[in-house]
Formats: sequence, structure tokens, C-alpha cells
Amino acid sequence: MFDPDCRLCPRLASFLDDVKVDHPDYHARPVAPFGPKKIQLLIVGLAPGMHGANATGRPFTGDHAGVLLYQTLYDFGFSNKPVSMSVNDGLKLKNCRITNAVKCLPPQNKPTTDEVKICSRFLKQEIAELKPGTVVLALGSIAHNAILRTLGLKVGQYKFGHLHEYALPDGLWLLDSYHCSRYNTQTKRLTEAMFQQVFARAQALMGAPAPAA
Repeated sequence: MFDPDCRLCPRLASFLDDVKVDHPDYHARPVAPFGPKKIQLLIVGLAPGMHGANATGRPFTGDHAGVLLYQTLYDFGFSNKPVSMSVNDGLKLKNCRITNAVKCLPPQNKPTTDEVKICSRFLKQEIAELKPGTVVLALGSIAHNAILRTLGLKVGQYKFGHLHEYALPDGLWLLDSYHCSRYNTQTKRLTEAMFQQVFARAQALMGAPAPAA
């Protein structure tokens, strides 16, 4: 179960302590998943951003990466508002939950392999609660690999790529997208149209049990 007081990663815990000193009004703690329990779409990002989820306490809220994500969620009927500003803005998700492979802000937005592994205990439980036919959407290769390792699957058998999809054990789907980071959107590696294609595919897969992997 998610632990808001987790300090299992010494480097991350120490870094968050320093961030809290510099930004006393920031959340600066592990960031909990956001959204209802009963879902058909689980979105897995990398980790909280310094001035986004790390500040607000809600995934992809308050930073550039959330702009495209929440607008797209709204466009496809997964939320009641197109913009996410704070935990008190009244935004609610529908049939969808957002989480991160690493629940704490890492220095330079780069968690170590060990930190991803340590934090996988939380992601493992989140995925274990999903029903067959649920789509697990990986935003970026680190999230993609974390999902696979959490399930005990070989990363080499499931290559990451934008709009790649795979049948996972227990009837789940893995769907990939480039991360909606500022870098990817500003360089046009990920466009609005490309991101909408991902969610259109997710909706097409939702509720359809995946064939045996």
C-alpha cells in the first residue's frame, strides 16, 4: 500500500528534506496515485516534477507535462476539467488513475535503477488490483520498463516504442507513449495529434481482455 511517509531510498529522502527547506510550502513527500480505484486505464509516469507534483502533491499537476495530459484526458472523457492547477481545483478523474514509477522527486529528474526497483512495491500492488481488460499506459521508457519488471517480465521481449502495445499476463494491456514532457512536446517528438492517437487506442482496448501473452 502507498506510504506517504516512505523513506526507503536514502538519496531521495535526503533530497526531499533539502527541497522542503528551500520550498517550505511544497508537498516534498512521496506523491500518491490520483484517481478512482475502479478503472480501466492506469497511466504510469516517471516521477514527480520539482515544481509540479512535488509542489502540489498530485501527479502531473502544476507543471508543463500536465498541460497536454489533462487536456487530453478531458477530451476523451476521463476528467471533468481540462486544466489541473492544484489539489483543490475540483478536478476529478473518471475510469482512470495516474501514478508514477517512482513516487518521490529524484535529483535532475533521474531516479537510479535501484530507486525504481525499491519503489516498484507500490506499483506492483496498484497493478495487482487491476481487472482484466485494463490498459496500463506507460509514459516513457522508464515507466515501461518499471511495469515489466514489476510483473517479473523480461524487458527485452517488450520493446518500448510510441504506440507499441502488448498483451500482459492476467488479461492486461501495456500501451506505450512518449512522455508528455516539455522537451518532447516542444521538439515535436510528441505532438497533440500523436498523444490523442494513444488515447484513442487505449479506449479501443479498454474492456477487451488481452490474449495470453
